[in-house]
Amino acid sequence: MHPLNRSKLFALCASAALCIAAASSATAADATDKVHVRGTVIALTGNQLQVKSRDGKPVTVSLKDGWKLSSVAKASVSDIKSGDYVGIASLPKSEGGDGALEVLIFPPQLKGLGEGNYSWDLKPHSSMTNATVSDAVKSVDGSTVTVNYQGHDKKISVRDGTPVVTLAPATTEDVKPGTVVFIPAEKGADGSLVANQVVIGKNGVVPPM
Repeated sequence: MHPLNRSKLFALCASAALCIAAASSATAADATDKVHVRGTVIALTGNQLQVKSRDGKPVTVSLKDGWKLSSVAKASVSDIKSGDYVGIASLPKSEGGDGALEVLIFPPQLKGLGEGNYSWDLKPHSSMTNATVSDAVKSVDGSTVTVNYQGHDKKISVRDGTPVVTLAPATTEDVKPGTVVFIPAEKGADGSLVANQVVIGKNGVVPPM
């Protein structure tokens, strides 16, 4: 890969990881000002991104100057190795432990970013864990991934069919009507939404976050 392309790829991937980590690590004091916009693109006009949210309502997000754009690329459970840094959204299982809703494999340069376990709004009672994989034990029915964050171990089962993605570059030409988006945004007192990061689906892979 040409050095310039590698640098560009890292910058784009880093921006997506930063937005996810920052969104995950919002404190209770400012959590009400953080909004995760999930939906599909209606239109991008200048710095105004119109989205049809997953509940069917139109939402307009104002993008800050210099906003960053990234996409997700398909990965698999077999790509998760000991020492990898991952972000896993999960839900408690009735039989105990947690089951993964999705897994994001971060680039190695971003290991440790946003480390911790936080509440997440993908589904009711879900959480997001940004942590290092201690081991990945494969079985007939998926895998169990043990992760470590801030001195704590957590086992999360990853069943077959669980979305596993990594980060990839994108351009504004990829932001077309119907494109699936995930946007960590800030909600102002007047209800307006502002963001400096957008993560999109590309090549049939959608942001599962």
